[in-house]
Amino acid sequence: MTTLPPIIEAWFTTRGWSPRQHQLDVLSSYQSGASQLLIAPTGAGKTLAGFLPTLADLVEGGFEGLHTLYISPLKALAVDVQRNLSAPIAEMGLPIRVEARTGDTSAAKRARQRIRPPQVMLTTPEQLALLISHPHAELMFGSLKRVVLDELHALVTSKRGDLLSLGLARLAHLAPELHITALSATVARPDLLRDWIAQPLPHRRTDLLRMAGGAAPELTILETEARLPWAGHSASYAHHDLYETIKRHRTSLLFVNTRSQAEMLFQGLWDINEDMLPIALHHGSLSVEQRRKVEAAMAGGRLKAVVCTSTLDLGIDWGDVDLVVQVGAPKGSSRMLQRIGRANHRLDDPSRAVLVPSNRFEVLECEAAVEAVAEGHQDSEDPHPGGYDVLAQHVLGMACAAPFSADDLFAEVSHAWPYRDLSRSQFDRVLDFVATGGYALRAYERYARLRLTPDGLWRLANPQVAQQYRLNIGTIIEEPMVRVRLVRGRGQKQGRTTGPIGAGGRVLGEMEEYFFGTLTLGDTFIFGGEIVAFEGMKDNEAFVSRAFSKDPKIPSYMGGKFPLSTYLAERVRRIMDTPESWHKLPGQVSDWLRLQRDVSVLPRRDSLLVETFPRGTNNFLVCYPFEGRLAHQTLGMLLTRRLERMRARPLGFVASEYSLGIWGLSDLSALIRTGRLSLDELFSEDMLGDDLEAWLDESALMKRTFRNCAIIAGLIERRHPGKEKTGRQITMSSDLIYDVLYQHEPDHILIQATRHDAARGLLDIERLGQMLARIRHHIVHKPLPQISPLAVPVMLDIGKEPIFGEARESAMADAAEELLREALGNR
Repeated sequence: MTTLPPIIEAWFTTRGWSPRQHQLDVLSSYQSGASQLLIAPTGAGKTLAGFLPTLADLVEGGFEGLHTLYISPLKALAVDVQRNLSAPIAEMGLPIRVEARTGDTSAAKRARQRIRPPQVMLTTPEQLALLISHPHAELMFGSLKRVVLDELHALVTSKRGDLLSLGLARLAHLAPELHITALSATVARPDLLRDWIAQPLPHRRTDLLRMAGGAAPELTILETEARLPWAGHSASYAHHDLYETIKRHRTSLLFVNTRSQAEMLFQGLWDINEDMLPIALHHGSLSVEQRRKVEAAMAGGRLKAVVCTSTLDLGIDWGDVDLVVQVGAPKGSSRMLQRIGRANHRLDDPSRAVLVPSNRFEVLECEAAVEAVAEGHQDSEDPHPGGYDVLAQHVLGMACAAPFSADDLFAEVSHAWPYRDLSRSQFDRVLDFVATGGYALRAYERYARLRLTPDGLWRLANPQVAQQYRLNIGTIIEEPMVRVRLVRGRGQKQGRTTGPIGAGGRVLGEMEEYFFGTLTLGDTFIFGGEIVAFEGMKDNEAFVSRAFSKDPKIPSYMGGKFPLSTYLAERVRRIMDTPESWHKLPGQVSDWLRLQRDVSVLPRRDSLLVETFPRGTNNFLVCYPFEGRLAHQTLGMLLTRRLERMRARPLGFVASEYSLGIWGLSDLSALIRTGRLSLDELFSEDMLGDDLEAWLDESALMKRTFRNCAIIAGLIERRHPGKEKTGRQITMSSDLIYDVLYQHEPDHILIQATRHDAARGLLDIERLGQMLARIRHHIVHKPLPQISPLAVPVMLDIGKEPIFGEARESAMADAAEELLREALGNR
């Protein structure tokens, strides 16, 4: 039976606490020589569980060097844990130094940490990659006993997880006594995650520990008398209801899925904030200073509400939050459970959350999420095979540390879970790319980064390579960004400043470069909760001034959109196919479904409904796969290609999370009725073969994806000493290299990585393939004389989304009420 050291047991007692069983289980597992994966809900004391073995090991003092490395997905989380861990260490008087190492740590402190590290260091995957690339990494990590991985589920499905796994494989080589403790709250398949942390340490047992008990969360959907929108994502109908909800609670976190939605919601709440409630905004484009200010105010209990994105998803303790609000559909039950956990960090009291759907289809998704959370169902993504671009970055990093043998490095890399099935031939191709650029680029000296020595070791070709590597390390590739600087104008004319751009001014944050290409001088937009006017650009800065406008633009951002989870999509289909469950839905939504049943048919859980109808001079095909926007956009691209080959004269398509609409000049109902157009043939799985390849060859998507892979692999550098490339420079460089490789070496390792990324992250090919297999011979065609009630939302999206084909200039969105009257005909 595990016994706590007396000083730690006394600390618990003085606080009126006792260690929970799962915390003792982690300590017992570690002391028996095992690694651990702990699955426990937010508020269960996972962080203390992770550090308890460290405190027990170091309680007597005398340990020199780095004992425990804590790795988190967020810099802010590492800093927060440092604060929360330092307090009990000080109270117990333990001889333990705890330090954070992030991108914000001073250069002097980082240099000192490599020579004289603390006993406990808190860091991120990128900093770990940086540390193991230094020649003295063995000296720093040779004493390491433990690695604590926090919020592991947030890492393993991304390229950051690939980089972390390779770092762990190196640590296992440098520190033979290493144990790994992973902490997570939302995991669909714990055994996979346990295998992920066990892979680097095959000789060590890895225990799967779960915490039982804890109060179930309470999740409801906002009740409102307002009319629910047919389409859109602003949820503006709910602003007054949300304001009243905020007033009734101590502190509320209002989560949205994109930064654009965050800006819109924050502005909407401020417009009605008659009581001057302290409401703040927090998202990734705001300046670090602004975000830290909001975080400090939250921790201090000085805010009534914060509108935020996924920047506040993870396990930081934000003070007295007693309500979480999810504005817009949650897209997944695991993500919703993660966000609910931000409210009420007390294990035995329920966390409370309210869902606010933005439109009628989202009501169905919110109801599906409520049911899934009530059942405790998880739908987090599984870990995936590692990317060649990340492996290339790691190989170069290992050469920066010391010359290496290809055989030894391959054996080490194979102990990283994402690369456990990597073939030696593929590894050698990655190594050849790092060394020479590959067959098509080896003639260019600039791509020669490694050379083979007579003793069979690979070493850097030039010391400058190490400097460039360290400046460009990491896998997070954002759209090219520019700083947004607030300036003071010199006079006003027609509501905007005139004269030259003012000097100085504080930085509000960063925005994607492409957005400013859509603006002209004087255009107003919302950023950081303020209305500003665009005054001009210089180098990598956009200058803005405060302005007044009744119709400012809402910035759009390339990132931050979550796909609808497969599990919730299946539940939405089930709800639509089960009329006896409609009593749970708002009356206006259940009435909408009944109208659909009367006018057309309802989508079935195990089939695909395809409606065709004429409208104006065009004919429409609308289907309802409920597989998410990515899969639907890919399906729309491929279907229009097939319809063109069948001479059905398609004009364009529009995709939402729930449905897909295609329109054209031919009478699609007649073509299907006469057998000239077969739906089974149209939706055949073979569209993912030659049709997909042909479309990829023509699209700009591959070049955009290649740019990201090339940056991660180190082929294109964003940063040089003292300067940074603009987005336009990077794009031009990557496009030129892509054209060369595609023409002369189409199976280049980076072209392979690009195709994999496009299929997985931008096209959702695997999910589309599963859908096509599911509906094979289960397609229900319903020809209609006019639009159906269920088709109203996707028809409203026409004109709001990019439209492809001849209809680009002529397609317009109609009002929802007019569309519904048309759908109902004479009823």
